[in-house]
Amino acid sequence: MFAKAFRVKSNTAIKGSDRRKLRADVTAVFPTLGTDQVSELVPGKEELNIVKLYAHRGDAVTVYVSGGNPILFELEKNLYPTDLMLPGLVVPPAGLPQVQKGDLCAIALVGNRRSGDKSSPPSIAPLALDPPDLSEEKGSVQADTTLQGDMRRLTLEGEEEEGEVQQRCGEKSLSEATEDPSVGTLNPDPTDSKTLQEQMDELLQRCFLCALKYRVKKADLPLLTSTLLGSHMFSCCPEGRQLDIKKSSYKKLSKFLQHMQQEQIIQVQELSKGVESIVAVDWKHPRITSFVIPEPSPTSQTIQEGSREQPYHPPDIKSLYCVPASMTLLFQESGHKKGSILEGSEVRTIVINYAKKNDLVDADNKNLVKLDPILCDCILEKGEQHTVMKLPWDSLLNRCLEKLQPAYQVTFPGQEPIVKKGKICPIDITLAQRASNKKVTVVRNLEAYGLDPCSVATILQQRCQASTTVTPAPGTKDILQVQIQGNQIHHLGRLLLEEYRLPRKHIQGLEKAPKPGKKK
Repeated sequence: MFAKAFRVKSNTAIKGSDRRKLRADVTAVFPTLGTDQVSELVPGKEELNIVKLYAHRGDAVTVYVSGGNPILFELEKNLYPTDLMLPGLVVPPAGLPQVQKGDLCAIALVGNRRSGDKSSPPSIAPLALDPPDLSEEKGSVQADTTLQGDMRRLTLEGEEEEGEVQQRCGEKSLSEATEDPSVGTLNPDPTDSKTLQEQMDELLQRCFLCALKYRVKKADLPLLTSTLLGSHMFSCCPEGRQLDIKKSSYKKLSKFLQHMQQEQIIQVQELSKGVESIVAVDWKHPRITSFVIPEPSPTSQTIQEGSREQPYHPPDIKSLYCVPASMTLLFQESGHKKGSILEGSEVRTIVINYAKKNDLVDADNKNLVKLDPILCDCILEKGEQHTVMKLPWDSLLNRCLEKLQPAYQVTFPGQEPIVKKGKICPIDITLAQRASNKKVTVVRNLEAYGLDPCSVATILQQRCQASTTVTPAPGTKDILQVQIQGNQIHHLGRLLLEEYRLPRKHIQGLEKAPKPGKKK
């Protein structure tokens, strides 16, 4: 189902009533789970999101995401748990369980019955069974004919080829993975044995030291702590990884910087009320002088290369013009009809050729064009048809363009041009007021420029250190909007203009960014 790209419709935080209903549904579908297990699966207070998406075949799927990890997905009103999928299938000594077609089944690691994200699998005691000797099997399954027949019937929906299940978003197929010696090794990298929090602590310190050693200069001081994070530390994050302070043991940037100050690496002061800045850095500190950017392990490098997203390139947007019924007489001589799409240069050439062909250029003043009945009907207002006999070239051409209907062409790199009538909607940035007089930044129409709202929301969540949500834009069917807590137009403008290199004329609302010195 997720072997090919899917489309996210919405990503919203779950309501309290929906959380309780989900917990009740899980209890009903999986009656063997105890209360504590259900509470662990559907936590009471931790962040839990509902992601509604469409699979590549059009299936509507609801995914429940906890802490950034999918834990359950719902298809056709049936709940399914997510599982860690690895190549190879081993038959336990007791044989395969008795299952019927349509029963819920899960695939787990040998010696580990837990599920989760792409991080290191958690440790859990294996089932009380004598594990088979896998040293000689190397991923193949040695079973009798009956068991092999049973296994062939346990295929995933929609997959006809035996043993050829592909993982989502460009990950390795089973055939490729079995040839990779790193697959099947639970700890190919020493960091895999560390918890997610410990890994995030290491990443946080790495980005901090990298920023101080390679990016921050003495002339930059005093440096706002928010600028250190947004403009320097995030840029030092290795490709394929995301820096999220909330997932570290420090939870807040201020607490982390206090720890760094205790180590006498930096000195932090509150130069203005509520705003902290770094006022001094000990660049001779052993932790800075000894820091080197670690080389990625071959395994992690392979994973990053396989899952790396293509860099965003802005589309080429060109203004076009559509011939309306009222101007077909002017353009039919050049072979165009109602609905024809033209560029501005083509319109100019057609009008000039029409005037010269019909001897409309004024003999006494070459800068003036005489208006024949067709030109009068096409470009003049009703009150002008008996008073305006001639027009300058520039006025004639401008009036022609104004009378034509607007259209535009969007060309994304490596794709065929897309032509649409009307004007392209700009990326719309607005400020809205929410409960308790809190401001939120709302941005719409990202999809028209090839931007994924969910990806933009994730980037802004990290850089602004603020909560973000993706919801359907009011009054629309297929347009999503990103909402960020606080006035974040400054961060949003930098992302769109400097990193995505979108033209300013296609973005409206940038003037609402907070002025320097004012509270956001």
